[in-house]
Amino acid sequence: MSEYNIFPPYLRPTLERYVKDGKSERYTAHGAFSRGDEVRYELRLPRAVMPHGVAMYIWRESGGEAVRYEMARIRLDRGADLFAVTLKMKDVAARFGAETGLYYYGFDFLSKNEEKMFVKQSGRDGLPEFRAGEFDEGAFALTVYDRKYPAPEEWYGGIIYHIFVDRFAASGRTQPKPYAKMADWNGGITEYPEYPGAPLANETFFGGDLYGVRDKLDHIASLGVTCIYLSPVFEAHSNHKYDTGDFERVDSMFGGKRALDSLLRAAEKRGIRVILDGVFNHTGSDSKYFNREGTYGSLGAYRSKKSKYYRWYSFYDYPDEYESWWGIKILPRVNSSDGTYIDYISGDGGIIDKYTSSGVSGWRLDVVDELSDEFVDALAERAHRSAEKRGGVTPLIIGEVWEDASCKIAYGRRRRYFTGNQLDSVMNYPVRASLIEFLLQRDGDGLRRSLSIVWEHYPREIVHAVMNILGTHDTMRIITVLAGDPPEGKKNSELAVKRMTPEQYERGVALVRLGYMINATIPGIPSIYYGDEVGVEGYSDPFNRLPFPWGNENRELLGFYRELGKIRRENSVYAKGELYLCSFGIDGFFMFGRGDGETVIYTAANRSDDVIVLEFDDEKKKVLTASGGVTEYGNHVMIAPMSGALVKTRQGTGVFAESAGDLQ
Repeated sequence: MSEYNIFPPYLRPTLERYVKDGKSERYTAHGAFSRGDEVRYELRLPRAVMPHGVAMYIWRESGGEAVRYEMARIRLDRGADLFAVTLKMKDVAARFGAETGLYYYGFDFLSKNEEKMFVKQSGRDGLPEFRAGEFDEGAFALTVYDRKYPAPEEWYGGIIYHIFVDRFAASGRTQPKPYAKMADWNGGITEYPEYPGAPLANETFFGGDLYGVRDKLDHIASLGVTCIYLSPVFEAHSNHKYDTGDFERVDSMFGGKRALDSLLRAAEKRGIRVILDGVFNHTGSDSKYFNREGTYGSLGAYRSKKSKYYRWYSFYDYPDEYESWWGIKILPRVNSSDGTYIDYISGDGGIIDKYTSSGVSGWRLDVVDELSDEFVDALAERAHRSAEKRGGVTPLIIGEVWEDASCKIAYGRRRRYFTGNQLDSVMNYPVRASLIEFLLQRDGDGLRRSLSIVWEHYPREIVHAVMNILGTHDTMRIITVLAGDPPEGKKNSELAVKRMTPEQYERGVALVRLGYMINATIPGIPSIYYGDEVGVEGYSDPFNRLPFPWGNENRELLGFYRELGKIRRENSVYAKGELYLCSFGIDGFFMFGRGDGETVIYTAANRSDDVIVLEFDDEKKKVLTASGGVTEYGNHVMIAPMSGALVKTRQGTGVFAESAGDLQ
């Protein structure tokens, strides 16, 4: 029989999961569980189907024979038969000879006409549905993990501020290097490749430094920021510093180690932590390790096979042909499985120790999918040991992953980021993409699906620490994405000077407000790319790295970012609150809630062409803030197009939504 859904929507099955906590059980929508968890899976099947022979199947992500678990009929529940099975996660893993890992599962049963039916995950919204045919897709994911280190709970509920150091703030206290071309702070980007991917020296600097970051802590703190994420600060030739010259030294144009120490002390007094960009997959060719340009006195790998760094690199035809990152010759790739390199970075007294002892609280790992598991294991181990020795907070290890990190395959290997001893967080690019699609194309279903995947696939410890992004140094500025002209077909010389029209800019500000309202209230830690909060525009690298426009900020947008920072500080639901995804069947309208058992705060975003009317059972509901036209009367909230609101209610409050166009 060809595969199709033979049942109408109202006969869709329901899957629920309950985790045993001591003597009680709690419902969860998560699909990732600790080895110590005992989980009861409940499956409701419509009585009219007369289901029997119901079973749950679990199989290893790499394939192979599935393990079958019979499900017992518990009772008749609201016109449906309720089937259940209780599984201990450690026993599930043991059945496959493992401790942890990624698994998939699904259900089958016989219908009243003895036809084999399958319960799969719908591709549209991720909810269960009946299917006839073969079980070849639509499985549910199950991650069994065993967390080795404490969950980073001190980080939950915070806000990250991402700074590209050369472009944020200049103190005037540092000296340029002899080759540096110093640019006018407000003069725009003047150094750019002829076309994307063309070689570029990146020798033009604007003079931003770490003293400048310290001097602007008032601005950073006003946004509710609890963590500063710095682009690379290690000594390097370029302005972006992704071509590390010496991991042991902070670049002199940024103020050196003295400036970093000064920033760390000042930030700590304000309760703000600092994490560094760990660019460990490659170094610069102009480095003490490779030393192709002969800048350093050390015997680099390019200079001699007798160099102690020679084994770090892979040469095809020594010395001029070697493996580099994406073929970029100035970025020779390091063999991150090499024991001497692992020890240099993560050994006793190594790079991780050095900066943790100075007060650094975590790391963002650049292109983590290109680093070996052995390297990431060792780095996480050392970061936690160093933090414990210093008596600091639990470190946060963030990975640059552009896909669903729970099932990431890189270079033919399944990565084990979340099984317990590697990452605490990842950059949430999948949700970013879906959020932009909602803002531009009004696709609320896609955003709902994307959020549900993260909520279901990631361990709870990861979900609440995931780095939620609107913009980064690798993407176009968010305001340009949302309202600017598309870059396709335009030369870099055009993009360098292209700016939005006043009408585009006004629309962009409205969409950024709505986007940040969502990004700041979904599970995880929102990240602000410096300047997004004041409306900085720009196309892809290097045009997304304009200097911060001090004295020329968009004050309206800045005020909104500050208000959301205050709301996050004052409401604990944004630390570890549950996620409630709402569905009202209104195109262009998206709504979800965050709850803690007593309070729910709803985020409602309207990208439709009509006013949306919300009706709450709770007359004491309170609108905390709005990103545009919002009107309250009685227990109603009216949200204009291009607007959104945060509404605080009691747990269990009923809410109804309808388009004003449907009411006419």
